[in-house]
Amino acid sequence: MKLNIKIQRKIEETCRKLHGLKRDDLALLFSNCYKNTWETTLKKNKNGEIFVITGDIPAMWLRDSAAQVNHYIELAKEDEEIYGVIKGIIARYAKYVSIDPYANAFNEKPNDHGHKKDITFRSPWVWERKYEVDSLCAVIALPYKLYKVTGKTEFFDAQLKNAFEIIANLWIKEQKHEELSDYSFYRKTTREVDNMPNGGKGNPVGYTGMTWSGFRPSDDACKYNYLIPSEMYAVVTLRYLQEIAREVYKDETLAKTAEKLGNEIDEGIWKYGITEHAEYGKIYVFETDGLGNYNVMDDPNSPSLLAAPYLGYCRANDEIYVNTRRMIFSSDNPFYYEGKILKGVGSPHTNRGMVWTIGLCLQGLTSTDEREIESILNMLCATHDGTYYMHEAIDCNDEHIYTRPWFAWANSLFSELVLKFISLKENFTGGTLC
Repeated sequence: MKLNIKIQRKIEETCRKLHGLKRDDLALLFSNCYKNTWETTLKKNKNGEIFVITGDIPAMWLRDSAAQVNHYIELAKEDEEIYGVIKGIIARYAKYVSIDPYANAFNEKPNDHGHKKDITFRSPWVWERKYEVDSLCAVIALPYKLYKVTGKTEFFDAQLKNAFEIIANLWIKEQKHEELSDYSFYRKTTREVDNMPNGGKGNPVGYTGMTWSGFRPSDDACKYNYLIPSEMYAVVTLRYLQEIAREVYKDETLAKTAEKLGNEIDEGIWKYGITEHAEYGKIYVFETDGLGNYNVMDDPNSPSLLAAPYLGYCRANDEIYVNTRRMIFSSDNPFYYEGKILKGVGSPHTNRGMVWTIGLCLQGLTSTDEREIESILNMLCATHDGTYYMHEAIDCNDEHIYTRPWFAWANSLFSELVLKFISLKENFTGGTLC
């Protein structure tokens, strides 16, 4: 899409501030990243709906697309075009959830593109059917944020309400996955992270009050299917849904359903999602099964344990979160890497030794230490390999080895981090930088 004038002015204003801070190295990088989603990933249909590709894959991920436009929401209050784009994305969400709430990625049209050989329920609208709780969280979070910024409610129509009800009922059903769910997913592949064990049903789980997830935000299969970061985000978005139900739809039944479910999931986190670590004290675990097994690690894709304050689940100074953060940036996290040029969190989704830019951005966005934030920005500036975009993952010892020349989700998060950095500098100086 042609660059929106409000976005262009935001870029110019921000770059002036970066030049004033003697951070010329950030200016071009920010300019490219901030407008990347708008210029390269949006497609407007005749009915006003907006289809959003991830970048190098011609499909729309529910989670990714929400993250890709998050940095534009602040501008929607004053710009009708930006508001219309986000409204159009929300309309897509409502349609997609009604088609298949278990799917994580969808086609623009019912053309049957995507992973056609996966053994699961098939719809020609679905690109991939890896069930991820956080995908549905995004369907609630994006309209809520737009509502809070603009005060507008016109996009809260009957179709979107139906999507909200589908999500709540699905999460309730998946509290008792083994007893009630008919979801399964099997892919004929040697790549373990793309498949669920037990004939596609996943490993056994016990009842915890939490809701079952098949896959992580990385699109990798869960080892234990109560994924704590996604449970945290579900609690947050169910609070959003309570407010929407009461203030917009005037539906007390939906509000009480969301409240009850959110409380049950949160209680499950506190009962099953915390362990006493010998080195760090009480920490959040990454996954658990309700049967005594759990996974101590973190993955850089959001939601993550690292992202908990960013998502709104807890404060950055929360004791358990602080303890967990120490674990994340240590050898006790099997996916934390330190190399010659980068240190940060990687993922089983990519090769060992590769640090994810999303993880670095989230580290900065959840940090209370200005020096840490500046250090992260320095690393990101030094490792884009002349592309002036964020990659997906970068070898911690070689900036020339990376996945994806540009990654829209990471570009958007980087933009948010730069804006936070400037805000901190302005607060320190007590005025507006120019």
